[in-house]
Amino acid sequence: VQVQESGGGLVQPGGSLKLSCAASGFDFEIYAMSWVRQAPGKGLEWISTIYSGGTTFYADSVRGRFTVSRDNAKNTLYLQMNSLNHEDTAMYYCTKMVRKYNEYDPPPGQGTQVTVTS
Repeated sequence: VQVQESGGGLVQPGGSLKLSCAASGFDFEIYAMSWVRQAPGKGLEWISTIYSGGTTFYADSVRGRFTVSRDNAKNTLYLQMNSLNHEDTAMYYCTKMVRKYNEYDPPPGQGTQVTVTS
């Protein structure tokens, strides 16, 4: 399993970013995929999952601001993030969902850093 997250960066409060996750080494289209994040000094936090058929789930902290999507033809997962705030500052990872919508494999990639700063 290989994933490559990208799209992070510096953004002002209220701004937007779109993250991408290019996957390889497994049959991407049949797996539910998740985004998780890790803020400085904290553990991993699940934030979103999308099933292969398109059903989505979101953590309360991001619902209404973030949108997860996927392009199975490109083996790519996306996370559109709007109305960003300081609490969204974290390293963001994509990974495979396991068992249920908010459980996931240990992230295999290096992540992409999102920093919300004035």
